[in-house]
Amino acid sequence: MIYLDHHATTPVDRRVLEVMQPYFTTMFGNPASRTHRAGWDAAEAVERARKQMAALAGASAREIVFTSGATESNYLAIAGVAAATPPERRHAVTVATEHMAVLDVFAQLAADGWTVTVLPVGASGLLDPDDLGRALTPRTSLVSVMVANNEIGVLQPLADITRRAHAQGALVHTDAAQALGRTRLDVRALDVDLASFSAHKVYGPKGVGALYVKRGVEPRLRAPMRGGGQERGLRGGTLNVPGVAGFGAACEMARQELDAEAERLGGLRDRLWQRLQELVGGVSLNGVLSPRLPGNLNVTFADVDGEALLLALTDVAVSSGSACTTSQPSHVLTSLGRSAADALASLRFGLGRATRAEDIDRAASHVAEVVTYLRASSPRWQLARTARSNERPST
Repeated sequence: MIYLDHHATTPVDRRVLEVMQPYFTTMFGNPASRTHRAGWDAAEAVERARKQMAALAGASAREIVFTSGATESNYLAIAGVAAATPPERRHAVTVATEHMAVLDVFAQLAADGWTVTVLPVGASGLLDPDDLGRALTPRTSLVSVMVANNEIGVLQPLADITRRAHAQGALVHTDAAQALGRTRLDVRALDVDLASFSAHKVYGPKGVGALYVKRGVEPRLRAPMRGGGQERGLRGGTLNVPGVAGFGAACEMARQELDAEAERLGGLRDRLWQRLQELVGGVSLNGVLSPRLPGNLNVTFADVDGEALLLALTDVAVSSGSACTTSQPSHVLTSLGRSAADALASLRFGLGRATRAEDIDRAASHVAEVVTYLRASSPRWQLARTARSNERPST
């Protein structure tokens, strides 16, 4: 199987696993135990990981709060700001193409009486900052826009978004789970206030994440879960020390290899897009090709049954959208103007460290064979071909 679903998850790097292993067995201490060597060793591992994570994101170590993953980080950021916001400022803004881990929290805020503005995107997948400017009011307390989309990989103009939000006194949160380790990310340069991260998107273990909380923002954030006082009182509970150590190691490796890997994956992504266009007619790109994550390609195959397409791709691991909502048409693609049928007939390719040129060529050939086969038995495709043929001028 050729694995091209790295936006859903990545394998734990063997070097990361080696770093994690001692903290399961010989170095098993609780980092909150400050009276003996076992606790000191665990605390040292956590603080080392905090520095490694911060270095990759452009933050300081003190601004990193460890969580169980980006979903919890998103909730802590959004619900935490909401809990500390006075009634007169209960207006928030987000974007239609956000991950459901963000949209679901905003839906709950709306049910609780907040005014929530969900902004559209164009066919490019990008938010128009002017739309945000028109949506902002003196009541706006929070804006949440992801850096890199988890399905179509486009990079939002976050610095402009942040500047406009701050002019109205609003905090800015970004879901940066897909951006970390895949593209240059500097939360300070972007001037965001809160940013969510996940270890398993960057060759670390599942069940570990982090939230960046810019210095000075803490008074405007009230933890929705209490208990234990760990992580400066923002996230109680004993830390997953092996996972945190692995997250830190994964971040350090990504930082060292980022530029070369991004260039390599960008070349392979372009090769895949070119090969698909050569081998398959009726294929179109979702979202702009630039700015985009280097390892992302999302395309729609016209007049193909989406369910049959995914079932027939036995040799290539891909998806039609987010791993969290695979049974429904992608809300990201329908927000771009795709029909439900076209959204289901779309594939998200996520390239990763193990991807090689031969994998790209084999994957493109296999996808082309499956699409061609499905179209040959599709009345919809035959009708579309006939319609296109009738539209051609006679000679």
